[in-house]
Amino acid sequence: MSDSFDLVILGSGPGGYVAAIRAAQLGLSVAIVERERLGGICLNWGCIPTKALLRTSEIYHYMQNAEAYGLSATGVSFDLARITERSRKVAGQLNAGVKSLMKKNKVTVVEGEGRLTGATEVTVKTGAGDRVLAGKNVIVATGARARDLPGLAADGLRIWTYRHAMVPPEMPTKLLVIGSGAIGVEFASFYNDMGADVTVVEMLDRVLPVEDEEISAFMAKTLTRQGMRILSGTKLSDVTTSAAEVKATITTPDGEATVATFSHVFVAIGIVPNTENIGLEALGVVTERGHIAVDGYGRTNVPGLHAIGDVTGPPWLAHKASHEGIVCVENIAGLNPHAFEIWNIPGCTYSRPQVASVGLTESKAKAAGHDVKVGKFPFIGNGKAIALGEAEGFVKTVFDAATGELLGAHMVGAEVTELIQGYVIARQLETTEAELMETVFAHPTLSEMMHESVLGAYGRALHF
Repeated sequence: MSDSFDLVILGSGPGGYVAAIRAAQLGLSVAIVERERLGGICLNWGCIPTKALLRTSEIYHYMQNAEAYGLSATGVSFDLARITERSRKVAGQLNAGVKSLMKKNKVTVVEGEGRLTGATEVTVKTGAGDRVLAGKNVIVATGARARDLPGLAADGLRIWTYRHAMVPPEMPTKLLVIGSGAIGVEFASFYNDMGADVTVVEMLDRVLPVEDEEISAFMAKTLTRQGMRILSGTKLSDVTTSAAEVKATITTPDGEATVATFSHVFVAIGIVPNTENIGLEALGVVTERGHIAVDGYGRTNVPGLHAIGDVTGPPWLAHKASHEGIVCVENIAGLNPHAFEIWNIPGCTYSRPQVASVGLTESKAKAAGHDVKVGKFPFIGNGKAIALGEAEGFVKTVFDAATGELLGAHMVGAEVTELIQGYVIARQLETTEAELMETVFAHPTLSEMMHESVLGAYGRALHF
């Protein structure tokens, strides 16, 4: 016997649980399967608890620099255990929130490890034995995990992934961060602000390699000024661990190799989709480099079987997974939604300073054949930024010279992860430079820099 539902979802991360809620809103009976904690990696071990840690390091930084604001703070210190405890409490609060949402929307939650035993059937190993869930449709939303450094698996002692770095048994003295994507830079920023000696190694020629080249260059200079050692175009080899340290050979672009010693190593070299051992092979599901191949509605090549989120490929972002889930469910329900596209998904890095972007970089816009107009405006020209004591950074906008289309926007500085949404909305509405120029931005706000950057692309900047 099996339990029957209109929809069965394997995985409860931001893709899975949002898909479940939307399906319930549309009147479908839904079951969701989770082997660990509702909310998946993002809520429990990713997006949210890391932001709690970064908030702590931000406040610690301000306390150490209180004199700049006319304040006095002496004897500033921290308790690593309490910092970790706060981060875990934040994650726990949101996990409880997802549980409440599942109950509110009458979604059946099945705890256990699920496996596809048919295109529209999931068998779950639970504490009470196997439970078979049959659905008219099934969505795979099993997410991804951290990629290990080849030949050097994380041990939680000297070699860390993001999970270990969020609940550190001790404060690193010398931390080697391998990989300078968003995750690597965020943890480098956290530990550097908390007093660790941080070295960042990136195999590619610049940090944050998916960002605009000017943003990457600015971040490399800023992080170096903050005390980090930034090594791009650099290779790592001969990594060995002992009970007390880690030794690694670092080879710079000029071929110079040195052996360096670290207390801990944090590996942030990408992710691996959780597609193994869930029954895809037996069903003949097409994959591409380990990711499930889907169309714009999350449909796989197997009728009735869908996939969303990190298992379907980049960008590996929670908000991308959530929107994919909504499109997938609405298509299942016959609402005829627009096919999912990745052209307007914002990316955010919550380091100090923050980085945010959407659309094409300047170089990619040119490579795509666009004649571009580029505007830039610095934080130092903005009254609110100066008043906040956050005068480092800039906003950059890229337009098509012929049509005025906003091709891309790129920001670095305080609170840009909140500001970027303005440009995302503008692109979604197919706004041109004309509408952006005529929009009134409140004063004094950081958002005024967005306006000035647009004006600057057309030679009309007012305050710089």
